[in-house]
Amino acid sequence: MTRQAPLIAELVNLATAHWRGGASVQPLAGEDLAATFAAQLRDPTSAALRAAPDTGRHLTELAAELRQALLAEHPADQAARINAMIRRYGAQPYLVEDVGQPFHLHFHGSGGTPVEALGGEFATALALIVDGYGPDRFGQCAAHQCEAVYIDLTRNASRRYCSAACTARAKTAAYRSRRQP
Repeated sequence: MTRQAPLIAELVNLATAHWRGGASVQPLAGEDLAATFAAQLRDPTSAALRAAPDTGRHLTELAAELRQALLAEHPADQAARINAMIRRYGAQPYLVEDVGQPFHLHFHGSGGTPVEALGGEFATALALIVDGYGPDRFGQCAAHQCEAVYIDLTRNASRRYCSAACTARAKTAAYRSRRQP
């Protein structure tokens, strides 16, 4: 489920962040969101998202739910939001054997749309991350003018930035502020 973490963060950032990497951005919506996000997925999920009606609106709703769960202030609130998503999307485990990989668990939602299937999978991935890593592994980038979220799967829970670019911007800004007399 940890392989879902970058996809979860990317969906949330595409659909909800107004600042990314120090620049103002317009969150994607509608067909732009559906096409951009689907391009990051493998077939058949990518093709199913592109073919389903109103995918962009549903992805926007899912991204808003995910952002609320990721940035919940208290672990109990976070757990309640994640549990509500698992129930809403009807996440059900099943074994899959992908080409070149042994059997492993998937948790697609039981709903009728590809977004509902992703919602179940993403909600379960968050639950498994909280279970395996703890509730403090989600955050918003600490860099100036960046609202992007991240999921910290590092060994020592040290992540504070959404990307290497934001890390470099923050370090450069700190260096420059120390150098000024």
